[in-house]
Amino acid sequence: MSRAPLSLAAIGLASIFVAALVAVMVWVSADSARARPGPFHAAFSLIDDRGNPVDETLFKRGPALVYFGYTHCPEVCPTTLFEVAGWLKQLGPEGEKLGAYFFTIDPARDSPQVMHDYVTSITDRITGITGPDAEMKKVTAGWMIHAERSYGDDSDYHMSHTTSLLMVGADGRLKGMIPYGSDDETALNKIRTTLLR
Repeated sequence: MSRAPLSLAAIGLASIFVAALVAVMVWVSADSARARPGPFHAAFSLIDDRGNPVDETLFKRGPALVYFGYTHCPEVCPTTLFEVAGWLKQLGPEGEKLGAYFFTIDPARDSPQVMHDYVTSITDRITGITGPDAEMKKVTAGWMIHAERSYGDDSDYHMSHTTSLLMVGADGRLKGMIPYGSDDETALNKIRTTLLR
């Protein structure tokens, strides 16, 4: 093969790579922009993984890290929750007042017991929250969180969802987001400067 076809092939591959990179950047940007920036207003009635009732006042109990996912999630959700557990550990006493909440987007499978077993296998600092689907949708709609079922080749379903972690202030307002895949230093700096000042 002469140099000209090889050069064209290399340019083609580079173009595909750049296009894929731009697509990923746009997807991450769109994902990060989905959450509503104002205070949370919708009333809801849910239950935490210990059987305690949870309503909209949760978002005004103090600064919090809020994540939306599901226990059948193959990678993103457990990775994010393990990272949150690690950040809370690194913050130590500095992060004592920081809440951490894991809202399921799959309440049909994520009962309070399932949520309890899941979050406590990671840390006792994260509270799992579930409840009726209609009530969960009030919360996802209130924060403009994307959550949608998708079906593969098998009969089981998966959930497509926002992967960024919300940083909510004690006033119930969204203060910022931590995108999936952020390194520890970046995430801890955001938490300290945005929620713990």
